[in-house]
Amino acid sequence: MAEDTISQIATAQGTGGIGIIRVSGADALNIARAVFRPMRGTLGEIAPYTARYGNIVAADGTIIDECILLFMRAPHSYTGEDTVELQCHGGTIVLRSVLQRTWEAGARPAAAGEFTKRAFLSGRLDLARAEGVMELINARSSRAARAARERLAGALSREITAIRTRLLGVIARIEAGIDFPEDDIPAASAAAIRADIGDAAAAVQKLLTGAYAGRILREGVKTVIVGRPNVGKSSLLNALLGTERAIVTDVPGTTRDIIEEEISVEGIPLRLIDTAGLRASEDEVERLGVARTEQHLGDAELVLAVFDSSCGLTDEDREILARLKKMDADIIILCNKEDCASVLRVTDFDGLNAPVLMISAQAGTGLDALRETIAARVRALEGDLGDGALPNKEREVESLRRTAQHLSEAERSLTEDMGTDFISIDLRGAYETLGEILGETVDTDLIDRIFSEFCIGK
Repeated sequence: MAEDTISQIATAQGTGGIGIIRVSGADALNIARAVFRPMRGTLGEIAPYTARYGNIVAADGTIIDECILLFMRAPHSYTGEDTVELQCHGGTIVLRSVLQRTWEAGARPAAAGEFTKRAFLSGRLDLARAEGVMELINARSSRAARAARERLAGALSREITAIRTRLLGVIARIEAGIDFPEDDIPAASAAAIRADIGDAAAAVQKLLTGAYAGRILREGVKTVIVGRPNVGKSSLLNALLGTERAIVTDVPGTTRDIIEEEISVEGIPLRLIDTAGLRASEDEVERLGVARTEQHLGDAELVLAVFDSSCGLTDEDREILARLKKMDADIIILCNKEDCASVLRVTDFDGLNAPVLMISAQAGTGLDALRETIAARVRALEGDLGDGALPNKEREVESLRRTAQHLSEAERSLTEDMGTDFISIDLRGAYETLGEILGETVDTDLIDRIFSEFCIGK
């Protein structure tokens, strides 16, 4: 546990009705006594989890701000330490003045993520749960927020702990036979060991499968709107956003740069990208826009391919279709301008494994069906995993991959009858590698790097 006491503004920067200064550490209450004057009596030995009304005062007694003080006694606080929260008015100047006053009284400025880091170091949160804090703050959709809450509540941690507990039981049985053969301890049968390894490997693989869904919830699905010029791509963007984000004209090639916005479709975050129309052009600026379109198509996860239903497929449309057939991304075909006389038919897109929807971005028809189709396609990619134990950090995925490799090696040692000591080495490797996800077997440099990515005040 850290010996010094830290303080920082815990609420978002800017002007608001209330702003909170958090003070955490062994000296938190003494610092509060130095800067806070209750309206009645003295602060004295304030009972934990009670509120007191008073003023924050400068060293010379000048009132800085009115304040409500909350005191939380260790270990029952966010950090696991004695903690004081000062609820002041939310102006930038007044909060900085109160914060400076806590530093004058003996606190030091908290580094980024240091409150949550102390919660981890005190044992109140493991590393997987601690990272759920920032995921909840940064959630881009209601579904992402729900997944973050479940991670913070320990969904992923429980899965990891259950696998480690199973592995530890196998290790204990094997090593008892290795270390104490004279005690006539029955050796674990090969079939039982293989079953335990197989169960652990299946559980690890399920978590690895869920990593894609976890990344979607954290980062969003990269969704590229593509088509030749003037088919209604920008109109579709505006319709999905519900605002006039992109300029729409009858002049082909209006969109020359990439426009990116975020939306949520049935709780699924989408990074929606409107691109320049794909066509050969002599205009230098438009050619640069088309080049950027090509780049985004290269790593798109979902493509909304827009075609003008009021006319037949053009050579440019056919070139786009030929490109789509070579892509790995999930694709939805949109025949736009259905409010006009429609010429396109579903059979025009034979050979492309993609749903074909009739829409009018301008009139707003067909958009509900589009949203439902997007949600269904993304959930099919995710699999039926729910929102709970979803690893989504690269370090977590890498730890799970190495764990799977250890388990594979342990099973190979068993199959080739290489001896239980070789099996035990790989099982211990799997056990310790899983511990990295919980923060039990990681070095301090990694811990510092993880929490440095948190926001100031958290």
